[in-house]
Amino acid sequence: SPTGSKDLQMVNISLRVLTRPNAAELPSMYQRLGLDYEERVLPSIVNEVLKSVVAKFNASQLITQRAQVSLLIRRELTERAKDFSLILDDVAITELSFSREYTAAVEAKQVAQQEAQRAQFLVEKAKQEQKQKIVQAEGEATAAKMISCFRRFSLSRNPGYIKLRKIRAAQNISKTIAASQNRVYLTADNLVLNLQDEGFTR
Repeated sequence: SPTGSKDLQMVNISLRVLTRPNAAELPSMYQRLGLDYEERVLPSIVNEVLKSVVAKFNASQLITQRAQVSLLIRRELTERAKDFSLILDDVAITELSFSREYTAAVEAKQVAQQEAQRAQFLVEKAKQEQKQKIVQAEGEATAAKMISCFRRFSLSRNPGYIKLRKIRAAQNISKTIAASQNRVYLTADNLVLNLQDEGFTR
């Protein structure tokens, strides 16, 4: 039946209630309530308890705390039924729904939250990708620097490279002397070419 929540939202809630009379009090029940005691009593006390319990919860709590709501309804309805010599065997919520407006608002809120979460995810993903690119670039720069240093080190330790440097140095010296007005005769030893070195014959 329709009833109002704590935050004034209309709630449609239905119950399944299984009852039986207290056998020891049947004669007095028939005298007080008649043979149709269930039809006369149950709808009244169910509506009474539903309104009382639902009014204690916000609409959202009725959804998230449904088990607690059901337990409270069962407890209060059991106590209320005792006043009419009724024993409750089972109480369960079979339907719980809200107005179209509230349902639409909840769905819109959920969509907005999902979109916000997706946007946040994309932002975090972009940040991680940017960090990854920076780390990759730094790694590549470090690797290039190491390779360059290794090549320079390897060349400086290469005998052929050293010989080439000596020859170029001798060429520069000879050009300088040739441009000078003074005539100077230099031998290979003077130019530190080490032509007798076995390396030049290899």
